[in-house]
Amino acid sequence: MKRFVYADHAATTALSDHALQAMTPYFQVKYGNPSSLYRFAQDTKAELEQMRARVAACLGALPEEITFTSGGTESDNWALLGVAELRGKKGGHIITSAVEHHAVLHTLAALEKAGFAVTLLDIPPDGVVTATAVREALRPDTCLVSVMFANNEIGTIQPIEQIGRVCREAGVLFHTDAVQAAGHLPIDVEAMQIDLLSLSAHKFHGPKGVGVLYARRGIPLVNVIYGGAQERGKRPGTENLPGICGAAAAFDEACANMEAERAYLTPLRDRLIAGLTAIPHTALNGDPVRRLPGNVSVCFEGIEGESLLLLLDDRGIAASSGSACTSGSLDPSHVLLALGLPHEVAHGSLRLSIGEYNNEAEIDHILETVPKVVERLRDMSPVWDELVKGERPHLI
Repeated sequence: MKRFVYADHAATTALSDHALQAMTPYFQVKYGNPSSLYRFAQDTKAELEQMRARVAACLGALPEEITFTSGGTESDNWALLGVAELRGKKGGHIITSAVEHHAVLHTLAALEKAGFAVTLLDIPPDGVVTATAVREALRPDTCLVSVMFANNEIGTIQPIEQIGRVCREAGVLFHTDAVQAAGHLPIDVEAMQIDLLSLSAHKFHGPKGVGVLYARRGIPLVNVIYGGAQERGKRPGTENLPGICGAAAAFDEACANMEAERAYLTPLRDRLIAGLTAIPHTALNGDPVRRLPGNVSVCFEGIEGESLLLLLDDRGIAASSGSACTSGSLDPSHVLLALGLPHEVAHGSLRLSIGEYNNEAEIDHILETVPKVVERLRDMSPVWDELVKGERPHLI
């Protein structure tokens, strides 16, 4: 049987046994609609509120500040469009970074067309958005800052607490897309002065189709859909109770095991980084230390990322060249381009995102396989031939 190594945990994760066990009763036993009045249904309503409290506790939030959504994309959209709706015809200025997920960037592009001004902060090669850069970009009409907690492609962790402090001092709302961070990094919305936060359950071994929007008490959520009275009337539609229970269980478990996961994954990550960057003309993307414990992102000069992924897949390694949400695109990653990488270098990117189910033997397999695949692709590449002959300069 061919070996299979799953190294794309930033795209999605397997449902944990703990989450599956939490979900199962709500399919055939506890299937009541939480909005109905009889006891059978009201019992599920009480359990829904218990799940809300569990998620809130993991974030240092209050239960009434938690609203369940369909995932990170909806939560991002709701946060940004909601603040814009509160501004009404006044419009305003929004600050974000050039390396955000498209759920943020595309929403802000739509708001630009509606009359809002958007500043995309320039990003240094390590991918870190500094609090100073945010402070210098503030204007009298700035109404929102949105900076992701940790990047989905290069793994860089942002100084969220410092950015939150700058925004709170300026009286500007601060949103963070924490989809890649939740369950993997400590989050305290009060201490970090976060006003709005998005997360998605399937990134920490919860079910797909469940997300959370945290909105600090006192920030009115504006409806983006209309209907019934669910979620305090702000997100109508019968609640996905099995998914919510699985999400809460998975989040609890992930937060409880966070330090153990970090201690286990970081040495594996660093082995991968050391081994892959030993390949000539290879560069690490993002900060070497200030990064998610399971994230490795590199660029290999002289090859094309899609071919790399196909050959790795043929050898039993599931990986990515960037965001899973744009895997159908042939364009180089907007994140890597924002770091200042040339197009021809960004095209040769590889993202490996490992999880607690990976082991040393799988890391060995990756480190044995990737150099051989890179060598094979370079042998086939006319661009690499020109680089070797000195007909064009090396960029890495």
